[in-house]
Amino acid sequence: MGFLDIKSVTKSYGPVEVLHRVDISAEEGEFLVLVGPSGCGKSTLLNMIAGLEEITTGEIAIKGQTMNGVHPSKRNIAMVFQSYALYPNMTVGQNITFGLEMHGVPKPEREKAMSDVASLLQIEQLLDRKPGHLSGGQRQRVAMGRALVRNPDVFLFDEPLSNLDAKLRVDMRTEIKKLHQKLGTTIVYVTHDQIEAMTLSTRIAVMNGGYVQQLGTPKEIYDDPANVFVASFMGSPSMNLIPARVVDQNGEPHAKIRLEGGKTAQLRFSDPGLAAHSGREVLLGIRPEAITDPEGADRKSGNIQTLHNVVDVTEPAGSDTFVTTTISGKTCIARMRADTDVRAGAEVAFAVNMDKAVVFDPETEKRL
Repeated sequence: MGFLDIKSVTKSYGPVEVLHRVDISAEEGEFLVLVGPSGCGKSTLLNMIAGLEEITTGEIAIKGQTMNGVHPSKRNIAMVFQSYALYPNMTVGQNITFGLEMHGVPKPEREKAMSDVASLLQIEQLLDRKPGHLSGGQRQRVAMGRALVRNPDVFLFDEPLSNLDAKLRVDMRTEIKKLHQKLGTTIVYVTHDQIEAMTLSTRIAVMNGGYVQQLGTPKEIYDDPANVFVASFMGSPSMNLIPARVVDQNGEPHAKIRLEGGKTAQLRFSDPGLAAHSGREVLLGIRPEAITDPEGADRKSGNIQTLHNVVDVTEPAGSDTFVTTTISGKTCIARMRADTDVRAGAEVAFAVNMDKAVVFDPETEKRL
């Protein structure tokens, strides 16, 4: 049993089931991120934890106590919304302490809690201002302060950074991570941004179509995706998915692929167990950083395979150069060193780290 347990939870609106038997258990102090595209059910699940949506079937428990039917005010949770939801007629200080006042907390305790939270979030100078005079980042800090002041069992964040510009999102991401490291409180965080999910979480639940596609650490999600959806959704640029055929070459399994000009190549798999799939069509999944120039290849890998193919496009990106080529009729992106001398139309050597390759069934889209 975890600190937060979601057991076989479903949600239906009339005859339509939008969440399908969700099972997640989070330990105390964990930073759990629910990530997925719009409409996947992540915000609905968060609202069910908060008590804002009723559970159709299943159970949600916090600290071993079932929350089914418990009013939101009795759950000892605090929620930070995308829209900040601040009272415009109140000062920052009043917004932060309003909930405590409604619960009858004495004024000296309220002021002490407000002072501690304001210091933690570095918003002491804003306490007498109204929300209308604050920037988006400052408003989000105030919304976080209002949640923090209650010292809840679980923090719930519903896409809190989506209204901020790109640079401010990065800054606030760092602040939220620092906050979690200081407080050690359990956090459930909803986002559609896979970069936020990877950088903030201790574990990620990738959702799509009302199902949890995979639950794991950022490294597990990134390196060992359970299916094609997770592979393509997590990572920027996303994982290359290359049609290939498993063939036997001197007793070892290889991926046979097509290159430009009608040529073919074979890349040896690191997993000998794939020999059982010889003759089968598969999808070969390789992250862009696992395809690079020979000089930039991972020297620790025991299975770097080299192939030559024509460059379609190059995209300098400061610290890297992204190189696009076509393999088996699919666009494939390689991440090469910034000073790599490659040009569109030229045939160059690509070093493929097959230790990092994963294989999917093209019909079921599940990992083999």
